[in-house]
Amino acid sequence: MSEQYAYLRGGFLPLNDATISVRTHAFLYGTAVFEGIKAYWLPEAGRMGVFRMAEHYKRLLQSAHILGLQPTLTAEQMGDLTVDLIKRNQCQGATYIRPIIYKSDLRIGPILTVDGTQDDFCLFTVPMDGYLDVEKGIHVGVSSWRRLDDNAIPARAKVNGAYVNTALAKTDGHKSGFADMIVLTNQGHVAEGSAMNLFLVRDGQLVTSAITENILEGITRSTIAELAEKELGIKTISRPIDRTELYIADEAFFVGTATEVAPIVKIEHRTVGDGNVGSITQKLKDLYSKATHGLLPKYGDWITQV
Repeated sequence: MSEQYAYLRGGFLPLNDATISVRTHAFLYGTAVFEGIKAYWLPEAGRMGVFRMAEHYKRLLQSAHILGLQPTLTAEQMGDLTVDLIKRNQCQGATYIRPIIYKSDLRIGPILTVDGTQDDFCLFTVPMDGYLDVEKGIHVGVSSWRRLDDNAIPARAKVNGAYVNTALAKTDGHKSGFADMIVLTNQGHVAEGSAMNLFLVRDGQLVTSAITENILEGITRSTIAELAEKELGIKTISRPIDRTELYIADEAFFVGTATEVAPIVKIEHRTVGDGNVGSITQKLKDLYSKATHGLLPKYGDWITQV
């Protein structure tokens, strides 16, 4: 593999040199926001393509605004740097891209804004095929850890420090033998997965938690809803979901940039449907794969070719 690079403090440098001080505010207090973006090899174009990059950088700036960070770059500039980095790293397969806007001050004290405060942007890539082994579907649990509340640490913003909530849920699930976990709101409604959105299929319709249920407004979530309606004629209902609905769903699946589409065949000790990957889930999984690899020309504007 050729030498890998990252972007940090206004320039490209070897990945192993892309380090920060132990006094960095974002390291001490989690005061940063990030995105997970994925690029794929486009077999028909013979080049890499970044999937829904503009939407990801729009959301990154929204997260920064919620946290009160002051971005140093526009969405377009961050996109240009992303394309440059993919070229420098000679990516030729599925690649996970992690941009971060972070509080770069070297100071003690959690307050976000003081005179002379500094924020910075960094970016790196990691080869990534599957986030979960989903070939035969996954077995998940329901976490005892509740999803963070919008009035505490908003799940709508991808705040680095908030992912301790994800880590607690996912770690406990791993120790219990689950592939991942479903988390509930403080009111007991279904929120989402540990770090991905959730869909159910009930009576031929897609059901997903409302954006007011302390979930991330997922880009893959909106992509799947659009593909379902336009390609399969299936509408998506967004509403509160009770826990017991998990146990009577015909199908269930997680979606996310890293996760892509992960069929769920068992929740806790109950099979989902007949215990196999559902037909609607499989169709959406296949459609999503085709879209990300540039094989659905009508959705070509979702891809930034490199």
